Amino acid sequence: MESTKALMQTHLPLPNKRQGKVRDVYECQLKDGSEALLLVATDRLSAFDVVMPNGPAGKGKLLTQMSAWWFKQIKDKLGYKLQTHVISTDPADIAGLSDEQVKQLQGYVMIGRKTKVVPIECVVRGYLAGSGWKEYQQNQQVCGVKLPAGLTQCAKLPEPIFTPATKAEQGEHDENISFARACELVGTLQMEVLRDHSLAIYQMAHDYAAERGIILADTKFEFGVPLDAKDETPILIDEVLTPDSSRYWSAAHYEAGRDQDSYDKQYVRNYLETLVAAGKWDKQAPGPVLPEDVLMNTTKKYEEAFELITGVTLH
Repeated sequence: MESTKALMQTHLPLPNKRQGKVRDVYECQLKDGSEALLLVATDRLSAFDVVMPNGPAGKGKLLTQMSAWWFKQIKDKLGYKLQTHVISTDPADIAGLSDEQVKQLQGYVMIGRKTKVVPIECVVRGYLAGSGWKEYQQNQQVCGVKLPAGLTQCAKLPEPIFTPATKAEQGEHDENISFARACELVGTLQMEVLRDHSLAIYQMAHDYAAERGIILADTKFEFGVPLDAKDETPILIDEVLTPDSSRYWSAAHYEAGRDQDSYDKQYVRNYLETLVAAGKWDKQAPGPVLPEDVLMNTTKKYEEAFELITGVTLH
């Protein structure tokens, strides 16, 4: 999976480039003349909302392939009631790219339908971790959802809960909001549809991952309304169920009452915390150059999650 050099930046001859922390997004035209959106999952890595100057080679490929794999599962199992934005994962389908650019992008891209993005992060939690655990300790609620007393850190919830958040600008944190507030922002009927879709995807993915020894603790989805649609029916967009958008734990090592090791960039966070403790970094940009062993350990975590979930051996 690893390439010899990390893909940190793209400079493609395509219009309206938008650069996020990890992905570069372009508008593009396919060779059949249709309009589409190109999402490039680079090897950039962010932690504490700061993009690091270097990243693990091939990480973008892993995330893209895992996302594409889950999109297929969703289509196969839930496609009768939910459409997705995926058109292709082959950069050769895009008009105007050179052979060299197509080769550089192979494995890193997802080509999707253009949509008007619903400005709500659709978060589903099956376990009490992260910001949900912090909020629960204060008021026994998460985003307005009342939970039983006496739950411990990372405890499994009686049933999965839908906890929306506002989509923040780059460098800012998403803000957890109540379902009622989300309805005020985008409409009750729309939010009820998004909630039901999100819970259905989570339950399907959670049950599948559990069979492979993985706990899907929580995840977030994004939806949009296709620009060429005749109604307001939302479709699933962006990435889905990757370690960057989800919290995965090992079922064998899971124990409620403490924090869990995640299949994500925890190695990076742990390393950066040692720099913060030593007064060598203040969690502000620019980020420090990451040592090779930190990058390798991070890649191993991503690869392990990919192989366990998909059943595909990488090496």
